[in-house]
Amino acid sequence: MRITMVKKRMADGLHCKKCIDVQKRLEESGFVSRITHFADYVENDAGSEGALLADYYQVDKAPFFIVEEEGKEARIYTIYFKLVKDVLEKTAA
Repeated sequence: MRITMVKKRMADGLHCKKCIDVQKRLEESGFVSRITHFADYVENDAGSEGALLADYYQVDKAPFFIVEEEGKEARIYTIYFKLVKDVLEKTAA
């Protein structure tokens, strides 16, 4: 399983407040080790990795998560607690 977290990086170089909050929750819960890739959606840079992923998956919120499993269609999560319930807690057991 591959989990990508896409975070929005503002023009000033800092990540958005919600992205910082979710990153902190991941670290505090220990789930951060389950995130296999981090990508930045750089404000005003349509060519950034995160912007390309957001466009491809048609997501307009940040942060968001892409969960990929072999042989299955990618699942997109825009709500951290849903990711925890549906993916992180289930696979941690």
